[in-house]
Amino acid sequence: MSLFISSVFTYDEDAGNYIQAVETADAQALEPATRKAINNFVIGCKQDGIWTAIKASCILAGARTLAGALVPLVGTAPTNNGFIGIGTDYVRKTGLVGDGSTKYLSSNRNNNADPQNNKHLSTYITATATVGGRDLLSSGIGGGHSRLTSNISVLLATINTSSQYVGASAPLGFAGASRSISTSFDVRDNSVTFTHTAASFGAQNSIISVFNRASASAYANARLAFYSIGESLDLALLDARVTDLINAFAVTIP
Repeated sequence: MSLFISSVFTYDEDAGNYIQAVETADAQALEPATRKAINNFVIGCKQDGIWTAIKASCILAGARTLAGALVPLVGTAPTNNGFIGIGTDYVRKTGLVGDGSTKYLSSNRNNNADPQNNKHLSTYITATATVGGRDLLSSGIGGGHSRLTSNISVLLATINTSSQYVGASAPLGFAGASRSISTSFDVRDNSVTFTHTAASFGAQNSIISVFNRASASAYANARLAFYSIGESLDLALLDARVTDLINAFAVTIP
């Protein structure tokens, strides 16, 4: 594992590069404990064997500014559509909140960038939506679409299919879906992993949006602290790492 060496701490190289990019965007340094939490997250994902499956991701918390929060952990930076700065839409400990009407991020990653039967979406919800049927991450609708949707009282999820998983309670904390075979996909919902039987279709050709549906107005007003898009992975392992990271921010950030 490559390491980035600072004068006070030894960082994983990928973590160190990310931290430096965030601090450049913030125009100030992060707290040492916040840096360490990020470093531990990246190292933990690598130890779990899930890091390389993450192809596009932002930690939408931790940074001192919204610009810092939109620095990509992995992949291309998202395009901001309407969000404004800290103390309004963005809170360092809990992340970025949608308005349910106009604001969203374009992930700038196409749903078809990952193989049809090798894909995941995930997010971390710190405040549930109060408007139903709104997409947290989505490539749109149709036969081969992928999305995580908050329907107030349940989580809905699809991965390259039109048959959706329907949860039993309001989603809070980590939520994700991952497909590694053609006949079913897994969903992580309120700390439990479920398997939903659904045949896959060819992946929809559409950029995945965050806080909205790519092909329609389905804006979410949940607050999110993380998202990731990429190839299939163990959702329980990612859940544990992201949850530890957000819990660490709650302690380390004033």
